[in-house]
Amino acid sequence: MKFGVSTFAGPLSELEGVADSIELYIPKMNLYKGRVLQTDRLDAFFDSFFSYDFYCTAHAPYYPDPEGEHPKELAIDTGNMGPSDFQLMHEALDISAHAGADVLVVHPGRITEGGSKKSFGRMIQNLKLLAEYAEEVGVMIGLENKENTDPLNLCCRAEELATAVDLVDSDYLGATLDIGHANLTCGGDQAKLAEYVKTISPLVVHVHIHDNHGVDNGRYGGDEHYAPGKGIIDYSVLRGLGDYDEIFNFEVFSIEEFKEGKDFFKKKLSEFWNI
Repeated sequence: MKFGVSTFAGPLSELEGVADSIELYIPKMNLYKGRVLQTDRLDAFFDSFFSYDFYCTAHAPYYPDPEGEHPKELAIDTGNMGPSDFQLMHEALDISAHAGADVLVVHPGRITEGGSKKSFGRMIQNLKLLAEYAEEVGVMIGLENKENTDPLNLCCRAEELATAVDLVDSDYLGATLDIGHANLTCGGDQAKLAEYVKTISPLVVHVHIHDNHGVDNGRYGGDEHYAPGKGIIDYSVLRGLGDYDEIFNFEVFSIEEFKEGKDFFKKKLSEFWNI
């Protein structure tokens, strides 16, 4: 079991020795000019990265919240992909493989033309193609559940995410459980959240940890990304993950939040897990 943090929490030099692993947040690593990968920037990043001894996962570009800081030119809707989108995702898988990342987190698609059923079908076909490439480079894709406070998100419910993973039917695509997104989808109801975790548990290859208040507060659909203990999530629901022994990656915005949240989180986990 490892406790990691996303790279938007701080520079590599400050993350060393603080976290067991890091998650390379590819869209925010300043590797692109428009949609063109800048090889000099990538080389410089890896020169720095390999001077440390980081265990890592990675996060692919995705369709951003209008209020967010994700570069708009790197927006990807996995339910509606063209050639340049596949190129971006292949580059994300290549970067992950070169870094030695076990998992690349990928967001599900959006409900667009044709409605939810057709959007979901297009997403499945696109994910099948991505999973084939993931197998070529040896990186697991972790399809992440989204929050239903945005009605256009696919794969908010545990059952829909599980169906997507089953339909792709690849050894190189599993589920990333984002406990904050799940809490929003469950409306802050911790009994429902516990059932959510149990439902998706057999497919989980990666977990995102952060906190919120379970409601849309008018900003980011309530997806506040607080440190554990600052919202309402009862992390004992994670006992539903059974013998999960991989990374808990904290998606928080500073190293101090990571340190504080990790202490709170580990104390809660120690009540029902040997850590």
